Amino acid sequence: MSLPKRDGVNGRYYLIHRLDTDPEVLAEADLCIQDILLGTARENHSAYPMVVRNHKGTPFIPSHLLERYLSGLPLKGFPYEDAVAFCDTMRRLVGWEEIRFELEKYIEKQVQERYFIVGEREDGFTVFPPCTVCPELRSEDVDDNMLRFACYVAVCHTVYGQSFESLTTEHILGLVSQIRPDMVKDLKANGSGKLPPEIRKRKTERMTASANDAFATIRITAKEDTQECYEKVLDYLCEVLEQEAFPDSYSVEFRGVEKIYLPIPGLPKKGINQLFACAVRYPKLHTKIERYARLAMKEFEFYNNISGEQCAMPGTFAVFALGLEGLEWQQLVCDYLELCDDEHSSVQEKFLHVFFKKFGFTDQTMPVLISGVQSMQGFKPAKEFRTLIANEESLNALLKIKEHLKDYLPEEAKRSKNATVYLWRDVIWGIWGKDSENGGKKIMKAAPAHLREIYEQIFH
Repeated sequence: MSLPKRDGVNGRYYLIHRLDTDPEVLAEADLCIQDILLGTARENHSAYPMVVRNHKGTPFIPSHLLERYLSGLPLKGFPYEDAVAFCDTMRRLVGWEEIRFELEKYIEKQVQERYFIVGEREDGFTVFPPCTVCPELRSEDVDDNMLRFACYVAVCHTVYGQSFESLTTEHILGLVSQIRPDMVKDLKANGSGKLPPEIRKRKTERMTASANDAFATIRITAKEDTQECYEKVLDYLCEVLEQEAFPDSYSVEFRGVEKIYLPIPGLPKKGINQLFACAVRYPKLHTKIERYARLAMKEFEFYNNISGEQCAMPGTFAVFALGLEGLEWQQLVCDYLELCDDEHSSVQEKFLHVFFKKFGFTDQTMPVLISGVQSMQGFKPAKEFRTLIANEESLNALLKIKEHLKDYLPEEAKRSKNATVYLWRDVIWGIWGKDSENGGKKIMKAAPAHLREIYEQIFH
């Protein structure tokens, strides 16, 4: 616990060390805990580290408050409902990342170390050590509410954490399943219980579907290849994503009648690809596809069942499907590209190659190019690009966008003198590749006379 000391100048509290047994400090901490439960505590995100203040203004680090609260709970007859209510309130107040590690430590101490023999990791690649139930552990020694709380913490890692935190979910649930397998079995069947029954499972004449927030999965089987069927599927997907309890990274397992996929070479042939390739054939469903895409798109989130170089942000296939339908969906495409994780995502390159082959380089498509090259590292052009842009209209469109390049930079980059230079370098590389180097001499040399002047303005 952080120890607030009085500032001799103005009487304010500030944090310097972990809290000890100082009665005054403990009283202030307990007051802050009560204020959190009453909704009167206040956080300060602008401070570093982030602090939570009680109604008297005394600041504490969130994880230290959580440690103080959890340490006061009985281990026998563990108050599950109270603990969950407090943790949920803390999460809403300060965010999951501020309390995640403290909850991990608590489960490690009160479940893993109390009920299990913890072995050694056999290699450097295993995240968690092997754990086996203590031979002398009796059923009456185990508090089921503590295990339920462990399941709650496991689910939170998937629901509120980043995609890699699913490993922690699997580890904690693995511990619980060794002692109370039915508890985990029920979690796998029904999730955390926070989703409404009609969302957890749905069955109609046209489709069957289920959603599990604990394991971040959506399973859908379409029984027909009809507009009405895909409409029901899209409505269900949107209803699931509108649930606060459902994670932002998840898997969609779709099975349909018609085995077709989006016309984008190299795109993973997953069920989610199949779904939007089928649904986009019906113009009346386009607004529903957009609705799903906008609900799904979130930076740093991914479809959990698509990994490696093909990893894709939720909403990817919906955006690609609409993006190839017509330029009226250009803004959606740009919004998607601006959210892509440029360090890990590159599947959008496959879409962009097909997009420009279909629509060419024009005033209308240039914003997609600018957003596209910024959405990933090392965007590589398709070999057809240099031919597609080799006309007066396309080159002038490119030249026009060069004059307004600063408008396409993120706010923090607009203060950099070289940001536009670097962006323009990436843009011309995205069209001509290596030939764009050295001032595009090779390109200008091969250019027809009537276009050479425009080329010179582009490369200088």
